[in-house]
Amino acid sequence: MSQNAEKELASLDITTKKRIIMKLDNIKENPFNYVKRLTGVPLYSLRVGNYRVILDIKNKQMVIFVIRVGHRHGVYT
Repeated sequence: MSQNAEKELASLDITTKKRIIMKLDNIKENPFNYVKRLTGVPLYSLRVGNYRVILDIKNKQMVIFVIRVGHRHGVYT
């Protein structure tokens, strides 16, 4: 997880934080069933209610790296 994503996650309320962490744990086995490819960049978006988690998924090593965490209105900028 990037330092920026850690700060963004820490700033969220405890309920939202738990939902995001649980969702990340659930997608470990097959992340492509749960994420959406972003247009124009090699990144993916995971929907957790009104929040989005921007991910970089390395297919060969099955590494999921969290880039950003935030409300859907501001996370893509």
